[in-house]
Amino acid sequence: MRRADRLLKITHYLRGRRRAVTARQIADEFEICTRTVYRDIQDLMASGAPITGEAGVGYIIDKDYYLPPVTFDVEELEAIGLGLNMVHHWTDARFAAKSDSAFDKIQAVLPTNLQGELEQITSYAMPNQSKVPWVISFSDLRDCIRTRRKIRIGYTDELQRNSLRVLRPVALIFCSPIWLLAAWCDTRADFRNFRLDRIAHMDMLDEQFSDEPDKNLTAYKAQDALC
Repeated sequence: MRRADRLLKITHYLRGRRRAVTARQIADEFEICTRTVYRDIQDLMASGAPITGEAGVGYIIDKDYYLPPVTFDVEELEAIGLGLNMVHHWTDARFAAKSDSAFDKIQAVLPTNLQGELEQITSYAMPNQSKVPWVISFSDLRDCIRTRRKIRIGYTDELQRNSLRVLRPVALIFCSPIWLLAAWCDTRADFRNFRLDRIAHMDMLDEQFSDEPDKNLTAYKAQDALC
């Protein structure tokens, strides 16, 4: 990887983290030594990137920091187009509209030699008869995950048993053709996966929850609970 590309990726990596990230974590992520991380961080700070922290403690970047437009190659555009197409066909109308808006914005800033490439992608994701519908609001559920808002659901399991659950939603996972909600279940005091098509109703509660280390997405992934 070119050093310029690595510096850009480190910046994106820091912007995607809520907490300070240690040099060791950055080194492991990019398969470089910590000495290189220290040098890269110093160069980024010297170039004006609003990074705070120090060696041995961790680094964090101002989330409002603006990055210049990124140039994509043809295959990256193909991947982006496929991803947007999947969002359009496999989520809900509100999120599909966001994918269409993102498509237009990306296409508007492409250099002249790449104009039209998004219109010529050859990889598609189309809905089919196996798509499993759901009755709750997909976008409302995404909002609850993002704002850490508790929900209460009526759920029917594979044995047709009905239950009411109070959840801390942490992620939505697409396991074609179904969507799963990953959540910490207050009722069971453990992580659970819930099929969206088996949720009969959902109430968004006024109560918000904190990012507790043993009940968040990182802890969920550590249990290897993904489908």
